[in-house]
Amino acid sequence: MTSATKGPSPRATLLAVGTAAAFVVVPFLFWRGTWFGRPLTDAQIDEYLNDDAKPRHIQHALAQISPRIERGDRTTERWYPRIAHLARHPVPELRVTAAWAMGQDNRSDAFHQALAGMLRDPEPVARRNAALGLARFNDPAARPELRAMLRSYTLPAPHGGALRFRLKVGDPVGQGTLLARVDDGEIRSPLPGKLERKIATDGARVAAGDHLLALEPSADHVWEALRALYLVGTPEDLPDVDRFTQPRRDWPERIAEQARLTAGRLRK
Repeated sequence: MTSATKGPSPRATLLAVGTAAAFVVVPFLFWRGTWFGRPLTDAQIDEYLNDDAKPRHIQHALAQISPRIERGDRTTERWYPRIAHLARHPVPELRVTAAWAMGQDNRSDAFHQALAGMLRDPEPVARRNAALGLARFNDPAARPELRAMLRSYTLPAPHGGALRFRLKVGDPVGQGTLLARVDDGEIRSPLPGKLERKIATDGARVAAGDHLLALEPSADHVWEALRALYLVGTPEDLPDVDRFTQPRRDWPERIAEQARLTAGRLRK
């Protein structure tokens, strides 16, 4: 067989289907430095998963259940109704982690429906985890959010007041980084990335909903979106994918490699 007729290399296949493993978009897995690696018995998971008075207990239970779901442990199905219900929990961190857990089993109709509903979640990371999970269901409803992961994110003012920026253009941003203040209120980043540009003027008065700044997407979020679009993308997604096919000095080469692999599949 000539090289022209060979199938994808093992590395290319790994890059393409890696979305079926674990998602990196789980920033709350170690929420506020809490370690959730301590093993729990099934009885403890039952208790923790339903402890609405202590959200960290719920998250600890989810962190224990998710690897078991990924391994195909069918005994975890006893907790599926509760996990799907957590998609509507008022604590954003729990919705984020629940979306990650539901993405581990692409055979569950309950998870599929819950993830589809989370595409309207007000928390950006929850929407992104939901979209990555839906890609494992081969659900094209994930595509708009996956494309959004490849684009700049514009941050609006939550309320009006005098604006004071805390960072300069080009500064790296982590999730929760203090970006600015509007009067006495803190504006923290909902996503990791880099401060791409300031839209509002430092010192100006802004109204609720005014655009303050734009964040460049993080390399990890781009990586996950490219892998997911390999599974559910269409040629309409090519303009967003093609922007990442050339290596960037500050990003791993694997991102450009995955972008080329995804773009090639979409062009077919």
